[in-house]
Amino acid sequence: MACVAALPILAAGCSFTPAPVHPVPPVPAQYAGTDADAPSIARIGWQDFFRDPELRRLIATALDQNRDLRSAAARVDEARGAWRIEGAPLYPSLDAAAGGTRGRARLDLPKLGTLDYDVKQVTAQLSAGWEIDFWGRLHALNQAARDTYLATEAARRAVATDLVAQVANGYLLEREYGERVALAARTIETREQSLHILQRRYDVGSGSRLEVTQAETLLGQAQVAMEALVQDRAVNRNALALLVGQPVTIAEGPLALAATAAPVDLPVGLPSELLVDRPDIVAAEYRLRAAEANIGAARAAFLPNIALTGAFGWASTDLEGLFDHGSQVWSFSPQIRLPLFNAGRLKANLDVTRARQIGAVAQYEKAIQGAFRDVSDALVRRQQLARQISATEAVRDTLRERARLAQLRFDNGRSAYLEVLDAQRALFDTDQALVQLRRAHLASGVALYAALGGGFAPALPAQHNPQSQGEAR
Repeated sequence: MACVAALPILAAGCSFTPAPVHPVPPVPAQYAGTDADAPSIARIGWQDFFRDPELRRLIATALDQNRDLRSAAARVDEARGAWRIEGAPLYPSLDAAAGGTRGRARLDLPKLGTLDYDVKQVTAQLSAGWEIDFWGRLHALNQAARDTYLATEAARRAVATDLVAQVANGYLLEREYGERVALAARTIETREQSLHILQRRYDVGSGSRLEVTQAETLLGQAQVAMEALVQDRAVNRNALALLVGQPVTIAEGPLALAATAAPVDLPVGLPSELLVDRPDIVAAEYRLRAAEANIGAARAAFLPNIALTGAFGWASTDLEGLFDHGSQVWSFSPQIRLPLFNAGRLKANLDVTRARQIGAVAQYEKAIQGAFRDVSDALVRRQQLARQISATEAVRDTLRERARLAQLRFDNGRSAYLEVLDAQRALFDTDQALVQLRRAHLASGVALYAALGGGFAPALPAQHNPQSQGEAR
C-alpha cells in the first residue's frame, strides 16, 4: 500500500477521499425554441435588471431588513465557525498550566512507627499536543466543513435571489391592483352617470323601471369589484411589508412595462450555465463535495492514529524555589493507537457516509432538473402570456366598439338597456383581465430571471467554484 510505504515521510500524507463525482447534467443541451447565442440574463445584476427606482428601493431595503435573509446569514456565520473548529486540530495545541497542592500524609515504617509529614508541591508547565494527520482524516473533516460552509453561503444567495423575486412580484401586484382600482373607479363614475340619466328619464315618464334596476345592478357589480380589489391590495401590501421587513409606502403609478422590467427579449443562455448561476445548484454540489470528504475521513478512521504530546516546566515544594536551578521537569509521550474492536461502529459510520454521498448525488441531479424545469416553465408562460395579451387586446377593442354601438342603439330607441348592460359588463371584465395578463407577463420575466439564478451569481471567488475544484483534484 502506497501510504504504508511512505510511512517515514510524515509530511507527505495520504488521502482516502474518493475522486469527485461529476454527474452528466440530466437535461437537454439547449432550451426548446431559444437562441443560445446571447449571454444569459442571469449575469445581469438586479440593480440593472429592474429599472423602476421605487422597486429598486424596496429590494435594497428587503435585502437589509428581511428576517429570513438575516437567519440565512447567521447560518453562514455558524458554518464558517464550524469550519474553523474543524481546522484547528491540524495544528499543534499549546497550553500553559500552573498549580499547587498541599496536604498531610501518614507513612507507617517498620520498627519506626508512624510518620506524619506535610506534602507541598508547586508546578508551572507548558504542554503541547499534535495529532499527525498522516492518513488525511483531519484534512478530510476540514474539507467537509469548508464545503458545508460554502454550501451554506450559496444557500444564503438562493434565499436572497428568491427574496428579490418575491419583492418584485409583490410590487407588480401592487401596481396591478392600483391600475385595476383606478379602472373600477372610472367605471363606477361612468355607471353612476348612466344611472342618473336613466333615473331622470324614468322620472319624466320616458324610461322604464327595468332599465333603472339594470343600471343599478351594473353599478353595484362595479362597486363590489372595487371593494374586493381594495381588500386584495391591502393583503398584498401586508405581505410586501413582511418581505421588506418594515411598513412600505408606495407612490401611486401605472403598471408601466418599460419602467418596471427589462426589455421583452430576455436571453437564457445554455442549461449548462445553470451549474454556476443557480445558487441552489452550487449549494447542492458543495454538499456533494462535503459528503465525499466525509467518506475520506471515515476510511481514515480505520488506520492507526499517531499523536505526540509533551510537556516542559518546573516543580518545587515551595513557590520561592519554583524556578531555581534543577527544578525543571519534562515529559514526551508519542502514542500510536489502532482500532481493533468497536462493535462495527467504524464500518457503520463508513456505510452512513457512503449512503449520504449517494443521496447527495441524487439531490444534485434533482436540483439541476428542477432548475431546468423552472426555466422551461417560465419560458412557456412568457410566450403564451404574450399571445394571450395580443388576443385579449383585440377582444377588448371589439368589445369597446360593441359597447359604443349598443349605447347608440339604446339612445336611438332601437334596443333595450340590457344590451348596453351586457356589453359594458363584458368590457369591464376584459379590461380587468388585460391588466392581470400584463402583470403576469412582467412576473414571468421576473420568474425567468430568478430561475436562471440571476442577481447574485457568481458571488464567490473563482477558486470557490466547485466545478473548478473538482477539476483541480
